[in-house]
Amino acid sequence: MTIDAFFMGKIPCNVQMKPAVLLTNDDGITSAGLWAAYKALSPIAEVSVVAPSSQQSAVGRSISIFEPIRASRVKMHGVEVVSVGGKPTDAVIIGLYGLGLAPDLVVSGINIGENLSFESVMTSGTVGAALEASNQGIRSLAFSLQVEDQGDKFDDPRFSGHSFDDAMKVVRNVTEKVLARGYPKDVDVLNVNIPSRSTGGYEITRLAEKLFHTGVEERSDPRGRPYYWIDGPLYADAGEGTDVHAVRKGNVSITPITLDCTAYRGMESLTNYF
Repeated sequence: MTIDAFFMGKIPCNVQMKPAVLLTNDDGITSAGLWAAYKALSPIAEVSVVAPSSQQSAVGRSISIFEPIRASRVKMHGVEVVSVGGKPTDAVIIGLYGLGLAPDLVVSGINIGENLSFESVMTSGTVGAALEASNQGIRSLAFSLQVEDQGDKFDDPRFSGHSFDDAMKVVRNVTEKVLARGYPKDVDVLNVNIPSRSTGGYEITRLAEKLFHTGVEERSDPRGRPYYWIDGPLYADAGEGTDVHAVRKGNVSITPITLDCTAYRGMESLTNYF
């Protein structure tokens, strides 16, 4: 349906247009999580899919400014989508400015793997895409699904063994509420994390400080030269009211995030330096 068709009388005046949603992710355009989100959203919105052509996890808000970005229209699952040879941030920018989309909301996800704590929101490509959308004036939602085996994050996202049934319900529920009631004041991104085993409860949370005990494993290549893997186990839990604690309890965590990284509480003490 187009605006021209409406004014030419081809669409009855009582037909209500669906809101427009730009759907993206960081696991790539073939990810089962992305298509679960599409299935959840398509009954309530006109969904345009613009997503990275390949796995782009943990790139944060990285942006491609030193190389050209290819974008191809392809058909997947019977839907015409745009596959972007770049980062999640690139996909959002291409969607808004290269393709001229004007969504009411940007949705990023469903990511295979939780994005909890200061640590994850700073590195997550899922959250990075949502932050970029809000930076460009379009409010956004980021959805991530907890995995119990961290190795699942590194498997082919096309063939995820996870059930997205609960996650799809959360995506639909949260998106419908935001579209119906408007985006909450003084918030730029809603970071939504869905437990692998949900109780059905929701919590408004703050970010925990850490998700991983950071470590480095040193190995040797066949020539005896060292190389390194960054690794480390998950924190077992965090304080009451945090996103980590909510998900550990089986509740959906919704954390409001702002683009403003100013440390206001530190400004007064800093003035004493100068």
